[in-house]
Amino acid sequence: MDAFLDAFFNLDIMRQALPLLLKGAAMTLKLCAVVIGLGLAGGLALALATGARTRALRWPALGFIDLFRALPPLVLLVFVYSGLPFAGLRLSPFGAVAVAFLLNNSAYFAEIFRAGINSIPRGQMEAARATGLSRGQAMASVILPQAIRNVLPDLMSNVVEVVKLTSLASVVSLGELLYSANMARAVTYNSSPLILAAAMYLVVLWPLVRVISRFQRGLAIH
Repeated sequence: MDAFLDAFFNLDIMRQALPLLLKGAAMTLKLCAVVIGLGLAGGLALALATGARTRALRWPALGFIDLFRALPPLVLLVFVYSGLPFAGLRLSPFGAVAVAFLLNNSAYFAEIFRAGINSIPRGQMEAARATGLSRGQAMASVILPQAIRNVLPDLMSNVVEVVKLTSLASVVSLGELLYSANMARAVTYNSSPLILAAAMYLVVLWPLVRVISRFQRGLAIH
């Protein structure tokens, strides 16, 4: 039992590794801010494009969504970081992760936004147009606020998945939380830094998961 505790719950090693892990956590939060922001914006643009009247917009958007939902994010990340240099495009680890996750996450966010938009009766668009609003104004002022509210739990759940997905950035040596914990493990020959990293993920994500659950229960009641 003592050996187990020393290997996984060595408080002295955790204390020594904490500054490195905090630096990695800051990188993880920075990465999340960029990836989630870009993913939401790209997803909304794609969702609107799938509802366009012209096939030149609708079909490429649908193809993009299907393609990048089907590709594993790790494969996409390795391709962007290690494959694109053969075409003369070399990105930093942070840039590669941002691009790969933008492509992947925008496709998933697009499906969520599209489901929300489709949940609004078409009569509301017609009623908004009848008041003199353009199609774009009606979408922005009437349809989207209701659509986002309808799918807010799904959006928040996907945000949680994106935060967990950032741990894949360690494969391109980006100094985020998991990479930092793994470096500390390699130096100390002890798994306690990994346990500390898991605890830090839990501290960040568990409250968000509880908020999502309460919000979902509230919607079910109403």
